[in-house]
Amino acid sequence: MTLYLWFVFFLAVQVIHFIGTWKLYEAAGRKSWEAAIPVYNAIVLMKIIGRPTWWTLLLFIPIINLIMFPVIWVETLRTFGKKSTLDTILGIFTFGFYIYYVNYTQKLEYNANRSLTPENKTADTISSLLFAIIVATLVHTYVVQPYTIPSSSLEKSLLIGDFLFVSKVNYGPRVPMTTVALPMVHDTIPFAKVKSYLSWPQLPYFRLPALEKIKNNDIVVFNWPRDTAYNMYIPADKFYYKPIDKKTNYVKRCVGIPGDSLQIKDGIVFINGKELILPERAKPQYSYKVAYDGKTPIDFESLLRELDITDGAYFTDQEKKDTLYFRALTQASVERLKNTPGITGVKREIVKGPEDGIFPDFQDGKPSTTNNWSCDNMGPIYIPQAGKTVALTTKTLPLYKEIISNYEGNKLEVKGSEILINGKPATTYTFKQDYYWMMGDNRHNSLDARYFGYTPADHIVGKPVFIWMSWDTNGKGINKVRWNRVFTTVDGEGQPQSYFKYFLIVLALYFVGEFFWRKRKENKA
Repeated sequence: MTLYLWFVFFLAVQVIHFIGTWKLYEAAGRKSWEAAIPVYNAIVLMKIIGRPTWWTLLLFIPIINLIMFPVIWVETLRTFGKKSTLDTILGIFTFGFYIYYVNYTQKLEYNANRSLTPENKTADTISSLLFAIIVATLVHTYVVQPYTIPSSSLEKSLLIGDFLFVSKVNYGPRVPMTTVALPMVHDTIPFAKVKSYLSWPQLPYFRLPALEKIKNNDIVVFNWPRDTAYNMYIPADKFYYKPIDKKTNYVKRCVGIPGDSLQIKDGIVFINGKELILPERAKPQYSYKVAYDGKTPIDFESLLRELDITDGAYFTDQEKKDTLYFRALTQASVERLKNTPGITGVKREIVKGPEDGIFPDFQDGKPSTTNNWSCDNMGPIYIPQAGKTVALTTKTLPLYKEIISNYEGNKLEVKGSEILINGKPATTYTFKQDYYWMMGDNRHNSLDARYFGYTPADHIVGKPVFIWMSWDTNGKGINKVRWNRVFTTVDGEGQPQSYFKYFLIVLALYFVGEFFWRKRKENKA
């Protein structure tokens, strides 16, 4: 929905509220016109039902307001003597329109001094639960979100089974665009495997102020721009529309930021003509062919364990068994292999073009006939920056067609050698927002920007800052937990350091302090 349509919708809600409540306002000793003034009417209503004024703010926060509206409907009914279970059910399941019935057909008795304390244990439990959900949703949406690493694309930096806290405040909290959705659930309801949201109405994109900008080499969580799966459990056998904030969450390393010129040569990333130097914690991996003499005994199982090979290895020829293929080796692992008796050669695989499905031909699922590119050799590519203008030709258009038509909502047509945008001939295009180039460190096992292209700024979710748990499905017993990764930071210089022992110390001090405080209180009593 556009801002204009949202304004019309907002005014319609105010009219509906006024028609259904003006007599209630009068019965409470207020003026009927106070029910018609946007925002002010909510402030007055809070005074009428005896609730704090700051509750008004919660009515205008997406997702939170879905919880608050039923609460306000029930509170309003109880303020005017409608306290029965039936009244509560009618108030909620008629979406508040039961208040119309009360407003026009019932004798209105305003209970200004009604008790706000829950009348029984069940009501108290529900009240506490609603408050907890509201607080948790606020934190989840605007401060920090838990996230699980599902794939090995950032292997060695982030592992499958890492449980992260993703900060929303670093890059600026994004106000939910999908306004009707279950709180703290992404695109599907767990176990039920059905959509957790309604695609309409949608708010325009808006982001609160950020603490920092995305930098080269930052690890970033974002919504996968090309996601068209109905939900995360059903394969995408055809196109499904998904709102931006309900597309599947991905985590990659941002190697290119707005305004950069990016090129990949033999798997090495160059930014503005200079090789991109990765931080110490990054462990880029590539595919290698390893020659084996076939005679020297090697305990390959122990070797894989020592090298921490998670993607495995296999012989390219099962009969000869003279060449091993490794899908993901770090430079340290390569050096170790070179010094292993029986290994006669280690050679990195370089993918030559054209490669199937490489950007910008990902969507067509065909070889990159546009530029003869591959995942190891592509570019130079300009990373679009908001407000910057590029020349458009039939040769450069494939790089930007998804931006023009999909991410920025224009009608794009090509008639012969002529490019039409919104029906008008175009030889240039000016970008409306920033874009980023996201890649995995596991370079030959990562669905990233080399295939789906640019990530728009409105798809950015947040910055992983903390690993609070790491679970190894291949481990046994207590070793299923990767203890050296528990309570480690994602960012920073040097190797990751676990702060788990410090957490345990603080926790122990808390319980000891709590114990002595209670003993002291008992002694005083």
